[in-house]
Amino acid sequence: MSERDSTPHPPPLPHRLADPVPVVLGGTALWFLGFLVVLVVDRSNSTLLWTTLSGGLLGIIGYGVFYWQRRAARRGSRTAQQGLEDV
Repeated sequence: MSERDSTPHPPPLPHRLADPVPVVLGGTALWFLGFLVVLVVDRSNSTLLWTTLSGGLLGIIGYGVFYWQRRAARRGSRTAQQGLEDV
């Protein structure tokens, strides 16, 4: 038996830690909260204003892609990412 076969494998993560949805939605919400804070406090800082707005919009787009891939994996599409059925 080789050394590679005898190494113990780590246990799988609990579902609440493996699910990326709360992190993605929470991060997106924080970007929009930052946008509102910049809008109220320092509207003249256009770089910060556009950065926070772009972060929130990209979070929405990213979640949409993630959701689309997860649906494709659940219906068994050959082009979908693997391992998303359980998440």
